[in-house]
Amino acid sequence: MNTDSKKTHSPVNTGITLNRRFTAAPMMDWSDRHCRYFWRLLSKNAVLYTEMVTTGALQFGDRERFLRFDPAEQPVALQLGGSDAQALAECAEWAEQWGYNEVNLNCGCPSDRVQSGRIGACLMAEPELVRDCMGAMTERVKIPVTVKHRIGIDDMDDYDGLMNFVDTVAQSGCTTFIVHARKAWLQGLSPKENRDVPPLDYELVARIKRERPDLEIIINGGIKTLEQCNTLLQDVDGVMLGREIYANPILLAGVDQALYGDTAPAPSRLQVMQAFMPYMQAELERGTRLNQMTRHILGLYQGLPGARAFRRIISENAHKKGADLTVVQQALAAVEPDANALPRPL
Repeated sequence: MNTDSKKTHSPVNTGITLNRRFTAAPMMDWSDRHCRYFWRLLSKNAVLYTEMVTTGALQFGDRERFLRFDPAEQPVALQLGGSDAQALAECAEWAEQWGYNEVNLNCGCPSDRVQSGRIGACLMAEPELVRDCMGAMTERVKIPVTVKHRIGIDDMDDYDGLMNFVDTVAQSGCTTFIVHARKAWLQGLSPKENRDVPPLDYELVARIKRERPDLEIIINGGIKTLEQCNTLLQDVDGVMLGREIYANPILLAGVDQALYGDTAPAPSRLQVMQAFMPYMQAELERGTRLNQMTRHILGLYQGLPGARAFRRIISENAHKKGADLTVVQQALAAVEPDANALPRPL
């Protein structure tokens, strides 16, 4: 089904100034709209990124399914996968119409599936093509167009090769580069191994910023604490975290205070759940299954007494037919002495 976005969506305000000091990474099968709504309850400042969406999925698939998001998620960026300049420009225009605050091109994913479609990290071998793609999108939309890439692929691990990619892409007018500080081995390593095996080189990313101070450089890869974020921010403009905030989402609750100077107290876990419950109820009434939402909260109580019971109750029950917020209430009772403060399921 090819849904006409102009007829099925409600435009939202895109007049948001992006501060990419802290960004939440695009993660396939993880950073969906339910996850992003949950994350936004933890931090009002972090810039959130969607899962990668291919141009083909938007051109020939259910466009509403892939583009729909809650305005409360903003600021939010759509990450695109593709290598056809005109297709990317068309998809960028749809992103702008739907209210996304940024479009990002994936030049970092190492999986065989995306390589076969000329998507992801393999594009680092074709900087002129990436430049043309970025230029086509930049000409079509007013929202920022950014790129996410590795420090190299396969044998392209020299600094000159990396800078040739950056400088060539920058010719398009792109000024924001999100750099995963590991190279990608497209031959010989699995996507999972590519997230851990190649060594991190934060200094190489910092060097890009030193030598190209006019560019906004965001660093990604292996970052685990807000203290580490602050250290890295001495050398680059922003940090991007993915797996760590998914596994331990409460880390996000300290971002606004630690990195943005917010003086308001960080939300508690219970306050976050109080805010998430009405969202889940509304989604249940729309036909969303409970486990599609609760899978994103399993790490919220990590390290606390009762956390294992919290995860077990949700994992064993949220997928069942007709599962409702009673499951969440039962799970919270294992960890929250004040769980009764939450609204009861309707």
